[in-house]
Formats: sequence, C-alpha cells, structure tokens
Amino acid sequence: YCSDHEDLFGDYDSILGDCSFMARLEDVEQDAKRQSTEKALEGSSAFDQGWGGGLRSSSPPFGALKTAGDHSRTTCGEGHAESDTMSGLNNKLHEDIPSSQSVFQQEVFTGTERGDTSTPVEKATGEHHIPDGSAERQGPKPHARWSMTDRMKRAMLENASAPSPSISKLAAWKEAVMTEEMDAAANTVQTVSSEIDLGPFYGLPTKVKDLIANLRGIKELYDWQKTCLTLDSVQQRRNLIYSLPTSGGKTLVAEILILKELLCRKRDALLVLPYISLVQEKVRGLAGLGLELGFLVEEYAGSKGRYPPVKRRNKKSLYVATIEKAHSLVNSLVELGRLESVGLLVVDELHMLGEGSRGALLEMTLAKVLYISKSTQIIGMSATLSNVEDLQRFLKADKYTSDFRPVQLVEYVKLKDTIYEVHPQEDDCFQFSRVLNFKYSSSMQKVDPDHIIALVTEVIPAHSCLLFCPSKKNCENVASMICKYLKKDFLLHREAEKAVLLQELRSSGGGALCPVLQATVPFGLAYHHSGLTNEERKLVEEAYTAGVLCLLTCTSTLAAGINLPARRVILRSPYVAMDFLKRSQYKQMIGRAGRAGIDARGESILILQEKDKLLAKQLVSSPMESCYSQLMHDNGKGVHSLILSLVGLKIARTLEQIREFVLGTLLSVQESHTCPERKLWDITQDSLEFLRQKGLLKVSKDCENNLVLEVTSLGRATYKGSIDMTYCDILYRDLSKGLDSLMLNSLLNLVYLVTPYDMVSQCKPDWMIFFRQFSSMTAAEQKMASGVGVPESFVARKAAGQSVKKPADPTVAARLYLALVLFLLVKENSLWSVANRFQLSRGFVQSLLSSASAFCSCVLHFTEELEEFWAYKALLTELTRRLTYCVRAELIPLMEVAGVLEVRAKQLYNAGYKTLSHLANADPSLLVQTIQNLSRKQANQIVASAKMLLTEKAEALQEE
Repeated sequence: YCSDHEDLFGDYDSILGDCSFMARLEDVEQDAKRQSTEKALEGSSAFDQGWGGGLRSSSPPFGALKTAGDHSRTTCGEGHAESDTMSGLNNKLHEDIPSSQSVFQQEVFTGTERGDTSTPVEKATGEHHIPDGSAERQGPKPHARWSMTDRMKRAMLENASAPSPSISKLAAWKEAVMTEEMDAAANTVQTVSSEIDLGPFYGLPTKVKDLIANLRGIKELYDWQKTCLTLDSVQQRRNLIYSLPTSGGKTLVAEILILKELLCRKRDALLVLPYISLVQEKVRGLAGLGLELGFLVEEYAGSKGRYPPVKRRNKKSLYVATIEKAHSLVNSLVELGRLESVGLLVVDELHMLGEGSRGALLEMTLAKVLYISKSTQIIGMSATLSNVEDLQRFLKADKYTSDFRPVQLVEYVKLKDTIYEVHPQEDDCFQFSRVLNFKYSSSMQKVDPDHIIALVTEVIPAHSCLLFCPSKKNCENVASMICKYLKKDFLLHREAEKAVLLQELRSSGGGALCPVLQATVPFGLAYHHSGLTNEERKLVEEAYTAGVLCLLTCTSTLAAGINLPARRVILRSPYVAMDFLKRSQYKQMIGRAGRAGIDARGESILILQEKDKLLAKQLVSSPMESCYSQLMHDNGKGVHSLILSLVGLKIARTLEQIREFVLGTLLSVQESHTCPERKLWDITQDSLEFLRQKGLLKVSKDCENNLVLEVTSLGRATYKGSIDMTYCDILYRDLSKGLDSLMLNSLLNLVYLVTPYDMVSQCKPDWMIFFRQFSSMTAAEQKMASGVGVPESFVARKAAGQSVKKPADPTVAARLYLALVLFLLVKENSLWSVANRFQLSRGFVQSLLSSASAFCSCVLHFTEELEEFWAYKALLTELTRRLTYCVRAELIPLMEVAGVLEVRAKQLYNAGYKTLSHLANADPSLLVQTIQNLSRKQANQIVASAKMLLTEKAEALQEE
C-alpha cells in the first residue's frame, strides 16, 4: 500500500505526455488491424464456399459483453484483433509501463479473457450491452470503434478527474487493523473468557502499547501490573481495590483499564484525583493519547466543567475531576438518567475517604454510583490501609496488594551525628550504620546542629534531594542557611539555566522576586510550600524535574501532590506544625525516595532528638492508620448533604428508601466505630428533621395518600450549587438584599457576593490598610459598603483605635476586606502588588482567588435554580471567567489550555500564538525554539492539550 505522499508514477510525469509510448501503442494497434483484416478475408472466403453465401450475423460492437458461447464461436474479426492487440501490448510494452498503469492493463486483459471487453470507463458510466446474445437479436447499432489509444486516454482522463480518496490506503489499512483488534477485544470482554491473554495488549490495540512507549517511555510492564491486569476481577468487571507503596506504578494500570473502557466497551470513564494540580497534570498527560485514539479528555477542576456534560454520539469522554467536581458531575448525570453511560469510575488515593468533608463527598459519590448504576465498575487505588476490609464491604470489591517498589528504599534515622538503619521487624529497630564524616566549625555547629548541610552535600548537586520541614517559615530559613555554607562551585552548576529560571520567576511576579529565591536559586536550591503562587510553584517543579534545581526544602503537602522523586529524602523533624507525624504521612514522604530508571536505590533519613526516640520507634514499626467514614464529620454535615441530594435527585423519596440507601454507605459498615452511642437510623431521622426546619425539605402526600419527601426550591438550589448548608440561608439573604440595590457600575458588589464565607476566619483585617483602601473607593462603592453594613465611619474609628458605638458585624467587615483584595485582582493588578498592598502572603492571595472562582461557579448554579435570581445568571457567568484568569481578555483563550499560566500565555501571545487555534496548529519543535525555557515534552503537551480543547469545543457545538 502506498501513502498519499509516495510517487505512484515513478519517472512518468504523465503517460499522455510520453510521445514514444503513444507512438509504440499506435504501431502495435495498426499491425493488429492489418493482421485482422487478412484473417477476416480468409475467413470470408471459406464462409462463402461452405455456406453458399448465407446471411452472416453482425459481430457485436467492441463494448458488448460476450457469453461463453459467443467467445468460442468468435475466432476472427474484431475479437481476434483485440486479442492480438493485447498480446502485442503485453509482449512489447509490459516492462516499460509503471506499476500504477499495470493495474489498468491487467483490468483490460482480465476482462478480455473472461469475455468482458468493457473498459473501466464504461463500467463506471454503466455503458454495458446486454449479454446472452441479446445484442445480436437487436441487430447492429452504429458504433464507431475506439482505438486502444483513445480508450486509454479516456480512462486516464476520467481517473484524473475522479475525486481523490480522503485517506491513504495505508491509513485505511491501519484503521482497519485497529478496528478489528478492538472488535475482537470487545467480543472477548462480552464472552468473559477465562484465558489470561485478552488480545494484543490486554484487550487493547497494539497501537496503545506503542503510544505508551513513545509518550511515556514505558516499554515493559512490571510483573505485578501484568498480574493485576489479568485478575478475574478485571476480566469479569468486578469492583477492585489495589494498594501498593508510593511510586509503585499504580496509575498506569488504571489508565490501561480506562482506555479499555473507552475504546473496547465504548463507554465514558471518570477519574477522580484529590487535587487541582494533579487533575491539570493528568489532563495534559492524557491529551496526546486522546488525540491519537479518538476520545476526549475533559477537565473538571476549580471553575472548569460543564453540568451536565455534553452527550456525545461519536466520541467517548474521560472526565478527570477533583473530588468536589466528581460529586457534582455524578449528581448531574443521575438527574438526567445518564449515569449508566459511565462504565468505569477510578478513584486515586482512595484513603481520602477518611479526610474530613472531602472524604464525606467522596463517600456520597461512590454510594450513589453503587446504588444506581450496577453496570459501572469501580476501581480504587490506595496506599496500604489496615482496615481495607471495611472498604471492600462498602464497595463490594475484591482486593489486590503488593509491596513492590521499582527502586529499593532504605530507611534511616539520625540521632546526634550517628545514622541508624531502620529494621521495623526487629526488637531493636534502630541498628547502627555509620557516623557522619563532615568537618563542622563552631559557628556552623551553632547554626546547623542537626547536620543538615552534611546530609545534603553527600548527594547534591549530582543527585536530587527533598528536605521536608515542619512549617513554611522553616522551609525558607533552612534553604537560606544551607546556601550560606555551600561552596562556590555550586554556582557554576547549570548556571545559564538557573539565570533563565530567575528571569521567569521575576516575570511571573510582574517584576517582583522573592528575596529568598533570589539568594537560593543560583546555588540550585528553592523552597516549595503553599506560600508560592501557582506560577512560581510550577516553575520550581519544572526546574527540579529537569535537574536545574537539585534541592527543595518543602512542607508535607508536596508529598501528596505532583510526584517529584529524589535520590534522598530528609525529614527535618518528626512533626508537622505541632503534631507528631502519622504513619501514613511518614510513608508518603519517604515514598518520594528513589527515581525509577535513574537510581539504583532511594534513601530516607529522619532527624530525631533524644526525647522523640520512643515515639519514632512506634512510627516506623506500627501498622498504617485505619480509614473511617466522615459523613458524621462536623456535626453530621455529610449526612445532611447526602439526604438532601437523595431526595432532590429522586433517588429516595420515602423513609424506607432512605433507610435502604444509608445501609449501603461506609458509615453503615463502620457504624459500631463511627457512632457507638446512637443508632444510624436515629441519626438519619434527626437529619431529616434538621433539613425540614431549615426549609430545605418538605413532606407531602402522593396520589395514593402516602407520605413522600420533596425538596424546596432553596433545597434544590443548595444541593445543585454544592453550597455548604451552614451558609445556604445566609447566601440566599445576601443575594436577595443585593437585588434591592445592586451596583453595576463597579464589580465590587458582585465580588463581595461571591467572596467565600469559609475564608473569612483565615484573615483579620488590618484596619489602617482597610481605611486607606476604603478612602480610594468611588462614592458608589462606598455607598455599597455602607449598604452591606460597613460604613466609612466605622472603618475610620477602627483604624484610629477608637471605640465604636454601633459596631459592624465582624464577619461582614472581614468579608468586605477580602472582597477588596479580589476586586483589585479582577482589575488585573498583579498578585504580588496586591499581596504587598494588603500585607498578605502571596500564597494566601492565590488561595483566596482560587476559592473565589470556584465559589462563584457554585453561586451561579445556585441562582439558576431560583427564579427570583434570574438577573444574576449573566452577571456571574462572566465574573466566574474573570476570577478564574484575572488577565487581559486576549490571554484567556490561551490560559484555558491545561498547564498554561499567565507568564506562559504572555510568551505565546507575543510569539504570535494569539488564539486556541493558533496553538493547536503549532509545531512543537518551533515552540521550543521560540519560547524560553520550554522543553520538548512541555511543548508537546501544550499543543496536544490545545488540540484536545479545540476538539472538545467543536464536538460540543456539533452536538448542540
């Protein structure tokens, strides 16, 4: 098969333009005619002598289809001449004709041999004569016989004018092979074969294996992965929980199962991840696979995501969502009766079920899927848990566990200047290993009593190192301290790349640069904690992954986020803030040690003081903590939310149906532990009464006079907007009050209405800053502030330290203070300048902005369910977009691409990539040359993500 780019004609530009070829063809035909005439005369003489001059039937014209009998009788005339012509062509010209024209020649010869002398042109136009001698019965027709040259010319001209196929034969053949493999895999799944080998690549086309090798560099699966993919649980589509240590390769197994669902079973899939950064990373990573294999990757994080998702006929979707967004997504599918369209639900970090309010949301999501869609398979990935049996009962799942790690991990602890190796199974679990060999001056000993400099310089800069610290401030202090005592040689290591990194960090801050980073980055060090902006964090992570930075001082949040492995992991202290480490936190941190494919082994070192030795022994040898239901967290908020959504979505409308559903939760499985003093049914009934008193539920009677539960309009808005029940009535009151005097000549009023209630307690107003900012407001804005209960006189007296006769509500005042922070950001002030103006950490301002954009999206869905708030819909739709990006309008299309933040968007825009379409059609290699500090991998991901987003938007418009 030839591709569209191959030259089918070899050296022949055109046969029609080849005079020598056409001349030889003419000569052959003339010879054939002369021989034919001579034979015809001889035949005529014999005929006259034998039959006495009887009537002769006319020979059919050239294009007539001859029967076998006709052919046997035809031994002379034109039929014979044609045979001679073909023979002449075959003998004289065959070796000179290009392969592309041999096909035409073969068609003519084949047709002649079987009695079919119609040309391809005649076949195409339907100019066939009736067989079985009917032509003879109809008598002769005037028909000018075409020469062979004319027929070939006509055929080639017809072929030239015919439309070209839309795809090459090679592409069509590949597509056919892939389709055949996918169909075979689908049939295997349907028959649930007991064989281990499900197909070329675990039931997937061979192309998938090649793509994983090309895009991920993974050419061979680990043994445990092969075993897991061929488990009966997987083949028979039973629910499954599998757990391994960190960095064991859990995610790849989940991705293969997701691809199987999308390609073989033709159903959508949902992947739930704990953090927005992980969702964005996964969307970028899977975009390339989606483009190659023909499925969509849709992001549900922060303010992104469409409810309900677009129902697609031609392509299947992989929804990549945070826990909160996954809950809203499942609710929207349940409401429309479309939950069955999701064939597979994968939960990463399943132990998040035990993490407060987020755990409660995850439990609600899983319980609804289990109750409604029996055909949806649930796969849970987790670190090792001590009570995984409880989760098995809840999910009705099988389990698979392994202690596999691609790189051996060796655990150490350090007491004074001695290092001990950890042997958890031994009675004395700390066994002597070595004494640190590093010369400390007396001044160094005072500054670094824990010998951190000695521990890090054993591995950097040749290898990477992570240093976990108990607090954010400690991260910065330790990084600064280490730099003061490093040799100047460290400055020369990848000096140019570190200079570029500093330049990009400065650009991300609008010209401002953190003094700590300015001092540490030249040595290859940086700190990493929630005080960094999103852009700073991303730049630091990329530089560390590339080896430009060799040491990060970080908090425990890094261990739960994006995977940044290291040769050595050091725990500065066994504490997180004031709390002693949990076993799960410890394992997560040390799990970052050892980079697969790079290091032969990984090391972790826990620095101890003598007073913590006994607790540390328990830490390294104790089993993992248990995971418990969080539906009762914060006075049973989870139970309230669950029952409200059950009634609103009409999953359960009677007491008996609610009882049946609650019995299928993890809370029910763990009832004796989570609510030992009261029965679960009593808790459920109390929750129903609470919702009724709150005005979210009401009791009515159906047509058979039975009592049924219904949600009120406020209740529907609350669960559809995912609004915390603590604030739903406050939000309703604020929105109602806002309608009476909504200020539209400034965004401040709207920004105040979507300032998150739960962020108020995290910030106390600086009254002098508040007063200065208040004084710079317009008269309309000051009037709006007075309208919500914070007049200028109140702020002035607080700033002067004077007593206030009529104090304002402190919660309202603090909320307005945060609204002013957001208001300046929306006006496109840089995050750095706003943080400095309000004396807040830039990390807090970044967190406030992210929370506000997500809450604005929730308020939008809340108002959509209440007719009296119709005016807010258009206003909040645009405000959500403004809060999400806070940049010039022309940069927003570029920032919609996963992983493209403001600095990168500005670089792309200035380089000429001004629209999503420009970026989707960009050449990655040209991007690398044009954009500073952009790796080939990052360029490929950006282009793939842009293509995926453009495809998704086009598909959505087509469906509409």
